[in-house]
Parts: sequence; structure tokens; C-alpha cells
Amino acid sequence: MMKAIASILLVVTSIILRFGAVRSGGEQPLGRIAIHRATLGINDAAYIKASPDILGLKGQNSGWVSLEYNYPNSSNDDWIGVFSPAKFLATVCEPESGREEAPLLCTSPIKFQYANYSTVDYQATGRGSLKLQLINQREDFSFALFSGGLSNPKLITVSNLVTFANPKAPVYPRLAQGKAWNEMTITWTSGYGINEAEPFVEWGPLGGDQTRSPAGTLTFGRNSMCGSPARTVGWRDPGFIHTSFLKELWPNSMYNYKLGHRLSNGSYVWSQSYKFKASPYPGQDSLQKVVIFGDMGKEEADGSNEYENFQPGALNTTYQLVKDLDNIDIILHIGDICYANGYISQWDQFTAQVEPITSRVPYMIGSGNHERDFPDTGSFYKNKDSGGECGVLAETMFYVPAENRANFWYSTDYGMFHFCIADTEHDWRPGTEQYRFIEHCLSTVDRQKQPWLIFIAHRVLGYSSATFYAEEGSFEEPMGRESLENLWQKYKVDIAFYGHVHSYERTCPVYQNTCVQNASNHYSGPFKATTHIVVGGGGASLADYTPYPSKWSYFRDHDFGFVKLTAFNHSSLLVEYKKSRDGKVYDYFTITRDYRDILACSFDSCPKTTLAS
Repeated sequence: MMKAIASILLVVTSIILRFGAVRSGGEQPLGRIAIHRATLGINDAAYIKASPDILGLKGQNSGWVSLEYNYPNSSNDDWIGVFSPAKFLATVCEPESGREEAPLLCTSPIKFQYANYSTVDYQATGRGSLKLQLINQREDFSFALFSGGLSNPKLITVSNLVTFANPKAPVYPRLAQGKAWNEMTITWTSGYGINEAEPFVEWGPLGGDQTRSPAGTLTFGRNSMCGSPARTVGWRDPGFIHTSFLKELWPNSMYNYKLGHRLSNGSYVWSQSYKFKASPYPGQDSLQKVVIFGDMGKEEADGSNEYENFQPGALNTTYQLVKDLDNIDIILHIGDICYANGYISQWDQFTAQVEPITSRVPYMIGSGNHERDFPDTGSFYKNKDSGGECGVLAETMFYVPAENRANFWYSTDYGMFHFCIADTEHDWRPGTEQYRFIEHCLSTVDRQKQPWLIFIAHRVLGYSSATFYAEEGSFEEPMGRESLENLWQKYKVDIAFYGHVHSYERTCPVYQNTCVQNASNHYSGPFKATTHIVVGGGGASLADYTPYPSKWSYFRDHDFGFVKLTAFNHSSLLVEYKKSRDGKVYDYFTITRDYRDILACSFDSCPKTTLAS
């Protein structure tokens, strides 16, 4: 009997590892377009006119284009695709398996919208207009009108070309903590390779002398992708990604910076000027504010690409963070970054969306299933959630202070906080390299300097009453807390944060499925057990809860939102859950204690025997 049960468990585990968990999150909107099925239906009476034909004349990195179009045989299934590079018909396609000839089109548009979106009588008149927002993506653009809907597209007509005044300009700076507390990294994107220009950052104290720090340059090609659509219809040249390391910063000081490229002819190309605040000294007793969320994705300000409201909360979350940016010191986006799912253009669009944030405060990311997972690529799960990216985009577009960015686990400190960021797309169980990292990260923190110990992971390794976890009977990612809960308890992890479940949930201080302390809005005195918080409501389509929550589930909210931590000093921490739509607080709790409380023993948090015993 026991052998039979063991066999069943082995099969269940195998299925879980193979298929992982795309239980919520929808489908990448561009994936709805069967571009390989496109046929020609050129109509001489049809046209699209785009204006203006040059954007960014004053150095802007985004701009709006007005489209006027006409098609005598119009239908409500007609749609307009934005293509970049503009000459998408000139792309060389590799023949598909089972076909004698290559398809007509082998490049997906970078965004799309239905022709009747802003013209109610389009089907009756054949005339329509549309406004679309473009961002600088290093290439020119064209607009194509298709009939036949998304599943059987027929190309009717193509517009004139639109371009940015300087398409290669440095854009979308992304700050991140370096490996040292007094180091800031700046990553950005441009169209300049190392043979064309030397990248650098000009920076210095606000109002003080400026210096220049060189930047490294990375890029990758189609063959770096693991599968479709990243290697096929979703491929788009990512340009060049540059990273510079600003070292020996003075704590809490304000710095200004701008991105530069020195061209081979001796001239310079500059970005606009930005500013940031350096991190506090480790253990510094001052007001420190941290924002945490997961699963945000991107949303288009012009309404395009949002098939069935795939990510209706992404812009609201972004806008709330921008609005409160003067009161935020660092942000942790814990996986499922932009849901590009193999459509490479979406990473540019995401970095443009968050640029007002990432250019001013460190933006630390974690690895999620939509960044990493793909069969036979070394990920823990064998599903295709990354669309063939297999982590390359996340590992290149954003910097994290990991020893090996292919293994996306790392630690980072901010003042009184110590963060241990796990990578749930790699094995975390005892005996693995990641398990050793997690224990080392938790065990080496100096709680006298950094009393607030935070564990972060994308998938829920702790507790969640999401429907898909409840249906598995685990209320967690299988083998999650069974592997790690003894470490959280032993090293007194204050809070564990997770994404993956697209909503908010807070537990009581819980250990081994039991509330060690009743849930409250105020905790004081010695550590009892870790509080687990799911904060995956950054923007992607919401997930449901089981109607029968466990006793450890204290507060749940089926909405978009994020968490803000405010450390007032070494003995007082405020945790707030805010909704993205209004920025108001809907759940909160405080932790109050002193250093002696950290030293006190709790359940399984101290050795059971000593030399004296």
C-alpha cells in the first residue's frame, strides 16, 4: 500500500514539475495573431496615412501618431498592426516544417488595434481614424491594415514610414543596487554597438563636480532564444544593453546623471538628465520605504494590445508608484515582469512604461515563470511560459547583484532591511545550490544592524489559498514550505513575500500550518513565526481564491495592488497593502520590538540542546 502511495506521489510531482503553473495570467495578446497565415489582398482603393512622419524632434522618447485610413470592403474584423522595422515584407522567412514555401509574413507586429476602435461607423463608411503611441525602439515604423481578423489575416494596405529623429539614442535608464551597499548600477538601451560609440555615464553630486564612468555593452541574437515565438514571429533585435557601475557613493546623498555615447567622429549623443538618492549606510537608523509587488506586465496608454483586458491594472500600478515616488526608496518586482512571452518588442515597451520609476529609484527584479520557463533549458519546470526567452531577456535587460545571473537568486541590503531573493524557477530543495544560498543569506544577517529580514520568491513557497493551489491540496507550490519552513523559523524571517497568484493575501504568523500567534494589525515582542504575504496583483489578470480558506488566511483582496514597507527605526516597521486604482491603504500591520526580542527563542528557532545541558 505504501509503495502504491509513493508511486502516485512521484507521478503527481512529475506532472507538477512538467507543467508548472500558468494557472492565471492569460495569453500574450500578440500570440492571438496567426501572422504565418497572412495572405495578400492589396486593394488600390485602400490607404493608411500616418502623421507626423518624424517624432522626437525635441529629444522625446515617445510620441503620438494619428492614422487616417479607408477600405471600401470594411468589416469590424479589420485591424491595424504596427510594424518595426517598417519594411516587414522584406523579412526573410525560414520555411515551416511541412510547407514547401515560406510564409508571406514571419514577423509579428509590435502592437495592434481594431480599425473600428475609435470610429463607430467604420464598417458602414470604410473610413476611420486612430491615435497610437510609439516609443523609440531603434527602428522606423509602418502601419498595416488587415482584414480577416487575427486568425486569418489578409494584408490590404501599408502606410508611409514614421521614424524618430534619433532612433539610436540612449533610452530607458534602469537603476539597481550593486553588489556593494554604496554602489548604484545604471542599465539602459541604445542602438549603438561598441564599434560605433563608447557608452558611459556622466554623474556626480547634485550641483557638484561631474565624472564619467564607462559602461559595458551586451546584446544577443535570435539563436540565443530557446524556442518559438522568441526565435520566430516574436523575434525583434533588442539593440544594445549597457550597464555602468557608479561606486563609492556617499550615503543618502543626491546625485544627478545622464547617459552618453561618444561617437567615432568625436561627437556625443546624450540622454536627458536624471537624479537619484544613494542608499543609506547599512544599519542606518532612518526612515526607509520599500515597495514590493509581482506580476505587473505592461499596458498600452493608447488601448492597443489589451486583448480581453490581459493586464488592466499595470498602468494603474505604474501611475500610483510614480505619484508617490518621493516617498519610495527602492522597489522589488518579484517576477513576471512584462509578460512578453517571447515577443521581444514588449521588453522595450515595458522599460518605457516604468522609466519614470526606474530612472530615479533602484528597481530590483526576481525571476518568474514568464521570464524563465521552457522545456530542456535547465528550468525547474518544463512548461513554455517564457515563450522561448528562457531567462535571457530578464538577465540582460535588468541588472541584479547575483553571482551568476543565469541563477537568478541574490541578496541585497537597504539600510535596516536584508532581502533574500530566491529563484523559484530553479530547484530550491535541501542539497541544492540554491538551498545553500538561502540558508547562507538568512544566517549571515546582522540583526543588530538590519533587524528586518525579508524573504522573497515568485511562486508561493509558503501559504496561499488561491484556487489552483487549493485544488492541488497543497496551498503552496509543492515542496515549498516543506523544504524551507525550518529555515524561516530558525533564522526568524519577519515576512515572506510572493507573487504568481494575482491578488493579495496575508496570513497570521504561521508555522507548520498552525497560527503560532493570532493575526493582528499590531505585533510586539519576540518573534513567533513568519507572516506570509502574496502580493501578485501588480497588473496581470486576477486569480481567484478557494471559497474555503484555511485558518492561517487572515486577509484577502481580489484586486490589483502592492505592498509598502516603512521602517521608522530598528524597532518599528509598518506594512501597508495599497490598491493600485486609488493608492489607499486596505490592510496594514505593525511590528514593534527591540534587539533583545530578536535574541529570544521561539518555536524551533533556537538549538534544542546546549553544552550546558
